This record gives sequence, structure tokens and C-alpha cells, in this order.
Amino acid sequence: MKLTTTDGNELTISENESLYEALRKNNIFITSSCGGKGTCAKCRVRIIRGEYNSKSSGKLSRGDIDNSIVLACQTFAAGDLLIEIPVESRLTVGDKIAISRSRDLFETLMQYKAALSPLISRTPVKMPHPTIDDNISDLERLKRAIDNAGLSLSFPKDFVSTMADDLRKNNWDINLCYQKDMNEAVFIEPGGKNNSRYGIAVDIGTTTVVVYLVDLTDGRVVDVASTYNSQIRFGDDVITRIVHATEGRGLGELRRAVLSDINDMLEPLLNLHSIPQKDIESAVISGNTTMTHLFWGLNPEYIREAPYIPTANSFPVWHASEAGIRINRKAPVYSVPCVASYVGGDIVSGVITTRMHRKPEISLFMDIGTNGEIVIGNNEWLMTASCSAGPCFEGSGIKDGMRATTGAIESIRIKPETGEPEIKVIGDSPPVGICGSGMIDAVSEMFLTGIVDRRGKLHREASPERIRANETELEYLIYSDTTRDIVLTQVDIDNLIRAKAAVYAGVSLILKEVGFTPDMIERVYVAGGFGNYLNIDRAILIGMFPDIPEERYLFMGNTSIAGNYLCLLSEKMRNEAELVASMMTYLELSAKGGFMDEFMSAMFLPHTDMNQFPTVKDKMDATLNP
Repeated sequence: MKLTTTDGNELTISENESLYEALRKNNIFITSSCGGKGTCAKCRVRIIRGEYNSKSSGKLSRGDIDNSIVLACQTFAAGDLLIEIPVESRLTVGDKIAISRSRDLFETLMQYKAALSPLISRTPVKMPHPTIDDNISDLERLKRAIDNAGLSLSFPKDFVSTMADDLRKNNWDINLCYQKDMNEAVFIEPGGKNNSRYGIAVDIGTTTVVVYLVDLTDGRVVDVASTYNSQIRFGDDVITRIVHATEGRGLGELRRAVLSDINDMLEPLLNLHSIPQKDIESAVISGNTTMTHLFWGLNPEYIREAPYIPTANSFPVWHASEAGIRINRKAPVYSVPCVASYVGGDIVSGVITTRMHRKPEISLFMDIGTNGEIVIGNNEWLMTASCSAGPCFEGSGIKDGMRATTGAIESIRIKPETGEPEIKVIGDSPPVGICGSGMIDAVSEMFLTGIVDRRGKLHREASPERIRANETELEYLIYSDTTRDIVLTQVDIDNLIRAKAAVYAGVSLILKEVGFTPDMIERVYVAGGFGNYLNIDRAILIGMFPDIPEERYLFMGNTSIAGNYLCLLSEKMRNEAELVASMMTYLELSAKGGFMDEFMSAMFLPHTDMNQFPTVKDKMDATLNP
């Protein structure tokens, strides 16, 4: 029997093989934190055509069932099937864009002149065998040997409980693996051998979670995985999740959700590359302050209450067993330090990736994600703020939105003479949805061609073939085939305009706070999960970025995971992260007057004050008077 997905994959499935098993066998991964037992309801797929049998519908709602949604792990083909894998069920492994971009990261490490020095350090130790005359305990014997080498460590129970067997198994010739920050022994490995060493870098975004699997011996990124943050089901933004964690007593639920996402990604990564869990010896994580608290299970309640104080900004190096990550249970986990209530370690990672804190030029850093963080400064000072932009740039809350992975429409051009859109799709595959860069392109093109007005409202007469009414609103048809329509609805456009307005308002306020005008910015670093493409000109046109020369902008991709990678490989970079966090002055926008005024002014395309966007004004004039 043949199993076909709407994004063009065709594979063979047997009668006794679940959809989940068939997809997995062909390296098409979907989320399933229960391991295919039918209890988590995360492996949802939609049957488009064909006969099938389902053993159980698990936690699916009646609405899901009526919409032909099934659990892949509980569903078996009774003939040829055509299925759709919803974007929230997709687990992307082997992201070619991320892997190709990761090759530049090692060069960044070299620019810092940072040596490879992961979280685990090693020292060779060769001890004399115990005898009747030399009958001190194993721990005393080890201490004596490392004292002679000038090393003094603590020995936790986890280490001591396996030490006796480890020493004898390796004939008293070992590498002692220890963690310098904790100043403690971690584990023992055979001496005189080049043992495999791997680590993971984890970016815990409000909307998306990304994992890099890294070879610690040479800095190579072995593979990459990403998925939507399952915490989304408890709320799109950090405030609603804090409320759920505290008032809803859901802290444990939120923690388990993100841990299951990380572990769901780790399993196929390790299986694909035949790497045992025990060989993953260290991890670095970062996220905004709330995400970091939820990951560690710390109370986030006071982050949202004035004066907005987190439980911690800097975190001890704890163990993987305490984190709940399925790697070597003794592995140290380093958390990139946060700055304040709404600026976290993900932004610190971003700054060390750009190196803006080491340059004399005035730079602006913008992380275009759910929380819209901004940093301005140079090698003498840094100021930072956060303006909640919402999750739409990462595809969440958009009818046909998705992350910037294979199948996402990333670029759109609308022919003025016909109104027909031309699209570019990541991976050159059939389109599945539209990502943030595609949405920015679409709205800018609709604005230039008169399909939307300055308020972002669709005008049906401007493109009657493409603009249509659904049950509740107008929508613009971007793409259509026999299995799907991809559209931007009026609500989608309104969400995008609110998001871009929040970003621009945040930039305007932080510039005013430091007494600068946009033309004084010498370099703008743009970060975000936009895949391999972001049209800066179009982002300026809709009023998302300041109207300054395009050559000053540099698109950096996901700088949070990039900075985590650097910290995973080098003690110098971890020290750099601590330095950057200490350099930043946090500006609490909610306590400053004027944000709402700036926000409302930016709720137009591009802005109510066209003098702030002279190049856009020129383009509009040229369009009106060709």
C-alpha cells in the first residue's frame, strides 16, 4: 500500500504498520512524547483520502475526529492513503538551512580566539593498584593522585557510587572528567583513548524549540532538530503561561511540555547517528527569562508583577538528571544568564554572536520573535528592552502559518499587471504554509499593489480573483492545489501589523531613551527564525524596521542557538556571556510613558508619520505617478 503526504512524500506501508511507524522508518518525524502509546495526542495527522482503521482516538476532541484528525500511532492503512501532517505535529530533523549556516559558527569562535574547552574537562590519572601495604580507600587513592597533579575537587554521591567498579574496570588508568564551574568530579572514562564526546545546544523559544547536536572534539554540528514549543497549548505568550503556572498550578505541566519536546527531538537525532545517550556529556540552554524558569521548574510568578523580579538571572551549573533531559544523567547543563524579567539568555547569546559589544560602532540588535527584544550600544555600554510582538512571525496564530522549514513559502512577489503572486518555497517542495518572511513579503506586496490600504484592510475590488470571503472575514488566496489553499486572512494581516508596530515602537522608545535618531545607527543586526531569507527592504516598507540604508542591516538567523553553540564549546564564550549580561541596562517599557502612543502610530503601513519613512514615501509616489 502507498502512503502519500500532501508535501510530496510517497512511501510504502504494510497492513500491520501504524502511520507513525511508517513515517518514522522513512525519516519523517512527528512529535510523540508517549513513544507511540496513544496517550499524548501529539502525533496528529489528517486523513485527506483513503480507507484506514484506528485502534483509539485517545484525547482527540469530537471536532478533531469530525475533521478526519487521527493519531498516527493508533492508525493503520486499509488501502492507499493521502495524509496531511499539521505544522504543529512536525518535528524537523536535518534542517539543511540551519546545518549549512552552522558552518560559519566555528569561524565566529575563531574570531574570538577561543580554544575548544567544553563544560567537561579531563585529566589523565594513573594510580597504583591497591595492596595489603597500600590499602587506602578508592576515594582516598583517587584524591591522592589528583592532589599530586594540583587538582582539588568535590566528589558527589552519584560519582562515588560507581567509582569502585569504574576504577577496576579500567585497570586504574583513567581519564577523570570534571566540571570546573562546580569544581566536582562527574564521571570516569577509560584512559589513553579518544572517546566520543558530544553535547547539545538548546534554544527554548516561546514558540519554537531548536536543538543542535555537536561533536565536542572538533566543533562540528552533527545535526539539527526543531519543533513547536508544546507549551503553546497553555498560552501563546509568556504572561498567559505565567498565569497558568501560578494561578492554574500548571508549573509542572509547562515544564513537562518543553522537556518532552527536547527529548522527542533527541531520540531521532541520536538514533540516526548511532550515538548512545551516555556520550552526550554536556548541554547549554537559553531562552527568555520565563522560558528558562519553566525549564528548571522555578516559580515565575513575580516576573509579571511590579517591580518584575525573577527568581534568578544567573543559574548554577546543574545536572541533566535534575533537568530531565535524556542524555548522560551526570552531564552538566549550563544556562546562559538572563538580564531581567523580559530579556533572557537568548538575547545574551545573540549579542555574543554578533560581537556588537566588542565594536566601537553604534549597533542595534533586534530579535524578531514572540517577545521582540532589542539591544542598542557598543563596546562601552548596552541598553536592552522587550516589546511583546506575539508569535505570528514564527507562524503561530496564523491560519496557514508555519516555521521556516521545508514547505514554507518564504518569498512572494505580486505581478502588478495581473495581481498574480509568484512564490518561493523553502526546499523547493510543494508549499505547506507560509512563514514569517513570506508574510512580510505578502503584506508589503499587497500594500504596493493596492490590495490592502494603509490600515492593512483588504479591498476586494483590487483583486477580485484572489480576495474572497470565508465564513467570517475576507482572505487573500496565495496558493491553491487539489489538496489545500494557502491564504492570509484579514485577522492574519491585522496580527502582523500589530507585531510590526510593537517592534517599531520598541525601537523608537529605546532610541529616544539614549537620545539617538535612526540615522546614528551604524549597524543593525536582525535575528529570528526566518530560514535563509528576509527581505530588509520589504520589512522597512511595512514600517517594521527604521528607514535607514539597507546596507547597514545584517540578517543573522537564529542567534540564540548560535550563541549557545559557542558557549557549549568554549569556557571563554561562557565568560563572554556572563560579561554581556552584566553590561546590559534593562529598560522596562511598561514603566515608561509613551509606548502606547508609539504603538498606535505604527499601526499603519508604514506609519502615521511618513516623514520617518522617506524612501517608502518615494516608492508610494512612484507607484501612484509612474
